[in-house]
Amino acid sequence: MVTPRNPLPRVSRRGRATFIVGTAGFLIFSLISWAVRAYTDWLWFDEVRFTGVFGQVLSTRVALFLAVGAAMALVVGGNLYLAFRLRPLLRPHSEEQATLERYRMIMTPRVRQWIGGLAVAVGLFAGMSAQAHWPQWLLFRNRQPFGVKDPEFGVDVGFYVFAYPFWRYLLGLLFTALVLSLLGALAVHYLYGGVRLQGIGDRMTSAARTHLATLVALFVLGKAAAYFLDRRGLLLGYNEGTNLFGAGYTDINALLPAKEILAYISIVVAIAIIVFSFAGARNLVWPGMALALLGVSAVAIGGVYPAAVQFFTVKPSVQNKEAEFIGRSIEATRAAYGLGAATSTRYSATNQVPRATLGTDRAVVPNARLLDPELVSETYTALQQVRNVYDFGPKLDIDRYTINGQTQDYVVGVREVSDEQLTGAQRQWQNRHTVYTHGYGLVAAPANRVCNGLPFFVSGFLSEQTTAADNPCAEKTDQIKVAQPRVYYGEQLPPYAIVGQTDPDRKVEFDRPLSSREQQPGQDDQVNYTYTGVGGIEVGSLSRRLLYSIALGEGNFLLSNAVNDNSKLLYVREPRERVQKVAPFLTLDGDPYPAVIDGRIQWIVDGYTTAATYPYAQVVDLEAATRDELTGRGSTLALKRQNVNYIRNSVKATVDAYDGTVTLYQFDETDPVLKAWNAAFGGKLIKPRSEIPPALMAHLRYPADLFKVQRNLISRFHVTDPIRFFRESDMWQVPNAPDNPDSNLKQPPYYLLTQLPGQKGARFQLTSAVSPTNRQNLAALISGSYDEAGKPVLETFELPSESVVAGPIQIHQQMISPPEIRRQLSQLTADNKAVVEYGNLLALPIDNGLLYVEPVYVKSTSNRQAYPLLQSVLLSYGDGGKYVTLAPTLEQGIQNLIALGKGQAPPPSAGPDTPAPPSGPTTPAPSAPTGDVATAVAELDRAIAEVKAAQASGDFVRYGRALAALDAAMARYKAAQAAPRPAPTTGG
Repeated sequence: MVTPRNPLPRVSRRGRATFIVGTAGFLIFSLISWAVRAYTDWLWFDEVRFTGVFGQVLSTRVALFLAVGAAMALVVGGNLYLAFRLRPLLRPHSEEQATLERYRMIMTPRVRQWIGGLAVAVGLFAGMSAQAHWPQWLLFRNRQPFGVKDPEFGVDVGFYVFAYPFWRYLLGLLFTALVLSLLGALAVHYLYGGVRLQGIGDRMTSAARTHLATLVALFVLGKAAAYFLDRRGLLLGYNEGTNLFGAGYTDINALLPAKEILAYISIVVAIAIIVFSFAGARNLVWPGMALALLGVSAVAIGGVYPAAVQFFTVKPSVQNKEAEFIGRSIEATRAAYGLGAATSTRYSATNQVPRATLGTDRAVVPNARLLDPELVSETYTALQQVRNVYDFGPKLDIDRYTINGQTQDYVVGVREVSDEQLTGAQRQWQNRHTVYTHGYGLVAAPANRVCNGLPFFVSGFLSEQTTAADNPCAEKTDQIKVAQPRVYYGEQLPPYAIVGQTDPDRKVEFDRPLSSREQQPGQDDQVNYTYTGVGGIEVGSLSRRLLYSIALGEGNFLLSNAVNDNSKLLYVREPRERVQKVAPFLTLDGDPYPAVIDGRIQWIVDGYTTAATYPYAQVVDLEAATRDELTGRGSTLALKRQNVNYIRNSVKATVDAYDGTVTLYQFDETDPVLKAWNAAFGGKLIKPRSEIPPALMAHLRYPADLFKVQRNLISRFHVTDPIRFFRESDMWQVPNAPDNPDSNLKQPPYYLLTQLPGQKGARFQLTSAVSPTNRQNLAALISGSYDEAGKPVLETFELPSESVVAGPIQIHQQMISPPEIRRQLSQLTADNKAVVEYGNLLALPIDNGLLYVEPVYVKSTSNRQAYPLLQSVLLSYGDGGKYVTLAPTLEQGIQNLIALGKGQAPPPSAGPDTPAPPSGPTTPAPSAPTGDVATAVAELDRAIAEVKAAQASGDFVRYGRALAALDAAMARYKAAQAAPRPAPTTGG
């Protein structure tokens, strides 16, 4: 026996102790952190009454962690131990074995501990990876039939959606276990002399050869199973020849049989390897030849042959060879994305001249939306915030309400306490989390009504309006009644709030400011409030305060007297995050919106079920497909990067703005994916569609992100003939933003209450214009809406292919190009002291023609607090650029278009903020005003100047008083004009 020359140094006792203490401390800290997170999560799920979700997800993750971790540890550890047991008792002397002896001396006395430690480490990593696959396991376990078979194998689509991903994951686990076992066993055999690199005779013992050959054979058998599964996976691949997904001609006629042949060859090779190893062959020539055969076959049969078929057979005549498979992709894509029920209507748009009947349409023109929800958000904030803590966010929402028997769309926004707006002492912990806890009211204004360039507010007031002088651009009382206007759950609030006081008379939560009329002498100028809702987690006890002090990393839970025996903690307050937490399997729309449902403010969130393995369906990246001008500006949340090829708007979720109650309603009753998820969580997670309250159903809208995905796909897949599809002669594209075409940001769709051709009445619908590929004229309008029964309706209004109707980008340029309009727009900028901002460009089919409406806003640049004011409306009809007008109101613009259609000059119009000049003869020139008229004119000039000054200052109260003074001055001016005056005398 050769004595080892350089034994490995031993670790000192102090070093071992330091390592043990450090490791133990890390594990204890990690365990405490996990326990705190798990317990606080359970408390939160208990608050929202969704503990079933928490329990099911946690138990599934733990089960997968234990099952996969134990299996992986057992397989790897077992093979390591087997390799140790198969070690040769006698090893030939060599320098190699002498070098390895030092390592054997360290390993052998504690070999079980070493192997056990390695096995546990592998099991931990495998278990941690496996627990993240809980959605695949739950879907596999609760899989549902689709009732649709794939066109190649006749297998239900449910196999691909529910079973295929899980089987693929299991194969990956098998290969990982076998590779780790093979490498580990090879290392142990080498360490103990079962495998040698030096010496005379066999380089491998029979036991080591049999062990390693068996692992290789099992790997090859796994490869055979993978080949069989790959045959199904071909229906999910990408076909470069057609730029579509799904198996093409080469895949079906060359690669599919190749996969099957390779699977059988793999089985034969695996059997051969096992037979040769157990037959006692002393060399690896025959097993090596078998593996080489498999490798050559994989290259020749699985690579060269399909490539030859593609090059010599398919490429010269792609159109004919791929026609059948293009048809499969078209059909599958339309089914997977809900395009199959979409209807297409031809709209000729042959009328190019505005007729006198243009202004008589009561379903289209009066409902044309003038308020842009993105631009007027600044106006809402400036006019309805009162205190600097309030904000409405970068974008408002569109909804419809019925007031006094009339249904129309409204621009709505929730007045929230904005966490970003808090400054100075307001951001101190106590103020931020115990004082500024909630917002107040849902503010709404009719989308088609403007008051002196401002929205006309009908709800959400902080105090009652008593006279028009208080606020001439608002109703006296709320027209949309809200029983509980306080908003504790919203999109901009601080991340958590501590509410509730021991003494009910000591209210510290800022509720709303008092108007001067409401204040009493010596009284505070604001109203305070104490939360009384059922939401929130009790944190009054010392243990709960300690728990959340650790969970949130905030010591004030223990130190501050703002946390008392009656306190509750409200957190996860953003509606989208709240729904995502109770339904982690849903993909949520990026634009939640508020609505008043039965007197309470509810956030409505659209939830999508998705899949990525629907055979032959086109794969879409949700992040790219839903990004447009609004998401580029941060107005709506962009969806995360996620590749899908199946999507359904299966769930409508609501979050109560006061108590945070989350309710999930089933909206698509046929979706197998949602059925599987509902079954996975006990069948009671989601309420049936029949339980959706009628008041809620009246406010549901076609979801924007789903519409964007469908719109993009319809741009290609409206063509259902495979030959025409391959030629791409009739493809569309979504145009860029009309006022910024070089930005490469797509024009967002817009909500509008209107009636499109063929519809029985006005609907609240989401609409978008599309253009031919690489062109700017209009190809079609796409609309998404719900019918009277609440069924989704997707419609395409397609213009004739020979049509030259201008598209959004073209029409915007044509509307602002005429010299007179350019002059008027330049006047609005007031010597570069203001900027012009363009609102939504609406395309409205009407009178067998197309009416474009684009509001024009002006925003002062000399005042940082200024907000956009609607000054004019651009309109165009028919031939682009021929019938165009810029008018102060929509009604005036319609009359201008009618006059232009008759070949007449449009009547002169006054601006929206200044009175029209008095009518009368223009010749002879009137003399300078004298007496009462001169006094009235001077007063009128002062009133107009005050209106402009108040407008620029952003002071809404001052602006309202200035408008009232202007009305009074105008009345006195008219009275002075009407008074009899002495006839002028002439010289004689």
